[in-house]
Amino acid sequence: MPNIQTSKLFWASCLALLVTSLSFGIRAGIMGQLGTDFQLSATQLGTITATAFWGFPLAVIIGGFIVDVIGMKRLLVMAFLFHLAGIALTIFATGYWTLFFSTLLIGIANGTVEAACNPLVATLYPDDKTTRLNYFHLWFPGGIVIGTLLVTLLVHLGIGWQVQVALMLIPTLIYGFLFSKLDFPVTERVSSGFSSGDMYKAVVSPLFLFMVLCMFMTGITELFTGQWISLLLKNVTENAILLVTLTAGMQVLGRAFAKPIVKKLAPAGVLLFSAIFSAAGLYMLSTFTGNSIFFAAVIFGIGVCYFWPTMIGFVAENIPQSGALGLNLMGGAGMFAVSVFTIFMGGYYDGLIVKHLPVGADLGAYTAAAGGSAEATALEAAKNLAGPEVLQVTLILPLILIAAFGGLVVYMRSKKAKQVIN
Repeated sequence: MPNIQTSKLFWASCLALLVTSLSFGIRAGIMGQLGTDFQLSATQLGTITATAFWGFPLAVIIGGFIVDVIGMKRLLVMAFLFHLAGIALTIFATGYWTLFFSTLLIGIANGTVEAACNPLVATLYPDDKTTRLNYFHLWFPGGIVIGTLLVTLLVHLGIGWQVQVALMLIPTLIYGFLFSKLDFPVTERVSSGFSSGDMYKAVVSPLFLFMVLCMFMTGITELFTGQWISLLLKNVTENAILLVTLTAGMQVLGRAFAKPIVKKLAPAGVLLFSAIFSAAGLYMLSTFTGNSIFFAAVIFGIGVCYFWPTMIGFVAENIPQSGALGLNLMGGAGMFAVSVFTIFMGGYYDGLIVKHLPVGADLGAYTAAAGGSAEATALEAAKNLAGPEVLQVTLILPLILIAAFGGLVVYMRSKKAKQVIN
C-alpha cells in the first residue's frame, strides 16, 4: 500500500506552482529589458509571451488524456525536466528564436504541473475541492508578487535579467526532489469508478461546454492583463511593475481567505462577484491616472482573484465525471485563449502606437531612435495613449461574463431547488 502523505504532496504541489508563476512574474518584469537588449517590437514580444500560453494548453490537454494512465508522479518528473531546459535556454538566449523556444518549453512545463496538480489537489481533498484549489492557486499570484519584487530589487542593484531568470532554478530543484520521494494516489475519477465513457460524455455536456467558453474570457481577463499591464501602463506611472505586484498581492489575500466566501456565495456566486469587480477594475485601470491607478489595481486584483481556481473547482464539484481530463481541458482552454488574444493584441497595440505617431511614421525607426530624441519622445507619447486603449478593448470580456455568470447563478439555484423538492 502506498503511504499517501497528503500535506507533503499539497505543499510540494504549491512549490511547483510557485515556479510556474515566477516564470510569469519575472518575464513580466524583464519584458521591457528583453525588448531593448534584442531590439524586439511589441508584436515580437507579444509572440514570445504567447508561446508560454501555447505550451501550457498543449501540455495540460495532453496531460489530461494520459494522467489516469501514467500517473501524476511521472507527469511531474516531465514538468521538472521541461522547467530545467526552459530556464537554461532563457539564461543563454541570443535573440528572438532562443527566447521563443525557451518560453515555449517553460509553458509546456507550467502546463504539465497543472495537468498533474489540479487533479492531485481534487483527489487529496474530495470534500473541500474549491477551497483547496483556491489555496493551491494562491501560489500563482504569490510567485508573481515574489517575481516582480525580485525584478524591481535586482534592477535597482544593476543585476542583469539572466540572474533574475536563474533564481527560478532554486524552487525547481526543490520541488523535483520532493516529488521524487513521495507516493501518489490514483486520480479521483479512477478511485470513484467513473468509466472513460462517463468522462467523455461529461466533457461534451452543455454545462461543461458553457464553462469552457467562460474560461476563455476569465483566462484572458486575468492573465493577459497581468502579463502586459507593466508594458501597457509604464508611461502612465513610473512604478508600472508594482501594479502587477499589487494586483497579484490582492489575489494572494483573496485566495487565502476563500473558504468563507465560497461557503457564503457558492462557486457560481463567487464567479459573478469576480466578473463585476474585474470589469470595474479594468475600466479604472484604463481611465485613471496618477496614484489613483493603484486603487484601480486593487479592485482589479479582487476581481480576478477567484476566477481560475473557482472555474476549476466548479467543474470538479458539479461535473465530477469529467475527472482529470475535465479539469485540464478547463486550464488548457484558458491558456489557449490567452495565447491567441496576446498575439492579436500585440499587433493591435503596434497599430495603435502607429496611429498616434505622425502620419507615415515607421515604427521600426521610432523604436530604434536614441533616448531623448524627438522620435523617442513621440513614441513614448504614443504608447501612453495606446496602452489604456488595449485595456478598454479587453474590458468587453468581463462585461459579457457578468451576464453569463448571472445566468449560471440562477441556473444552479433552480437546479438545487429541484433537488430539494425531489
